[in-house]
Amino acid sequence: MQIRANSTRRLFLGSLAVGAGAGALAAQPRRSTVLPKDRISPLDGVKREKIKITGIKVMNLGYRLKPEEEWPDAARNVIIWKTESVIVEITTDVGLKGIGGCTRYNGPAEMKEYVDAVIRPLITGKNPFDVEYLAGGISGPRARGVWSGVDTALWDIIGKVKGVPPYKLLATDTEPVTHLRMYASGGEYTWRKNSRFVGPDDLVKQALRHKAAGYTAFKFRPGGAFESFGSIKQLIPYLREIRAAVGPDFDLIQEANTRWTMEQCLEIAPVLEELKFTWFEEPTRRNIDDYVKLKKSLPTVKISGGEGIATRAALVEWMDRGAYDIVQPGCDDAGVTECWYMARMAATRGKPICPHNWQDGLVCVANAHLMAAVPNRYMLESNMTPNPFKEGLFKEKFAAVNGHIDVPNKPGLGVELKEGLEELYPPIPGNWNMPDPDMPRQL
Repeated sequence: MQIRANSTRRLFLGSLAVGAGAGALAAQPRRSTVLPKDRISPLDGVKREKIKITGIKVMNLGYRLKPEEEWPDAARNVIIWKTESVIVEITTDVGLKGIGGCTRYNGPAEMKEYVDAVIRPLITGKNPFDVEYLAGGISGPRARGVWSGVDTALWDIIGKVKGVPPYKLLATDTEPVTHLRMYASGGEYTWRKNSRFVGPDDLVKQALRHKAAGYTAFKFRPGGAFESFGSIKQLIPYLREIRAAVGPDFDLIQEANTRWTMEQCLEIAPVLEELKFTWFEEPTRRNIDDYVKLKKSLPTVKISGGEGIATRAALVEWMDRGAYDIVQPGCDDAGVTECWYMARMAATRGKPICPHNWQDGLVCVANAHLMAAVPNRYMLESNMTPNPFKEGLFKEKFAAVNGHIDVPNKPGLGVELKEGLEELYPPIPGNWNMPDPDMPRQL
């Protein structure tokens, strides 16, 4: 019997089962799924298809920054000399593949070993539609962090099978928004004199450069060697200069990377209030009591945090005690499933989400699908440091334009990796930062 274009999914998939076999589903055109109303979770009421996982691999890409691309790590006396990308690829018995990114900070080699020893035996032969109990909510530190990439890759497969982008599945009770505002995230400079890196006076130039590119918000960090040569008192005049340069309607964000003391945070708090900063990100070490205390000095400036937190159980107390006004879990640490639950949990508490989005284009596209689908979306981070993996992973262009990014509307994540990435960017041993070779001469 000939299958007409308006045949049901059941008849369509049934014809594949008795027809061409394993590779047929990938080769056939698929109609977009009509999603049921009143869903309470992403796959609630969505028909489960017959599909099995057949394989998994981890790609570790490395890029040695050129000398002019190296930059000083915020506050610490080290420099960043390379960037990496960790990508999970999952294959299925119907010829479809899924891809997902995860944080490089968990150790690419360890994550690859963990996949070979633990994840491959666990998921081979399983159905990607079981993503919630296969990979959701079990990502964690070090090697276990690769589960986030597995989770995202499964969502990529599910979207391709159902013929929809993941954001449509994730938007259970809100109208998706696919044109997302991004903020420029940078501020790489040093407090060390006689350095090849730019000094704190360059912050104004950076802010104006990003504003000219269409961004309406800029986040910056304490600056390299701040712990040795900088102080809050020295930083404050530059904050005033930046605000004067960009004007009152431009969002400014101070990041501290959890490296300032409470005394330093309390010293800068009234200035952030005076200059109407939007938020103060991860100001000091992660101690809930300190954050609650600091919040009393920041009546209008928001406190944000949560990057690196991989589960809702670890995040909830920070919100419920008022330590975080804005939450920042990202798909690189938690995966799509758990990030969705954390975003919805934050929404019930009236708190926006701005995912940590520092890794590469694959992590960015996953975070973009998440942001498009949740009602408490705010802004998405745009890494402004040198990184070929930010825009160079895909065959198609996926990048911010005029401070906004558009979420792909094709089935799955909507992006396809370029061929030959592993040959072009082989792994580079060693940590991603190294001691600043000029520091001993300055101490």
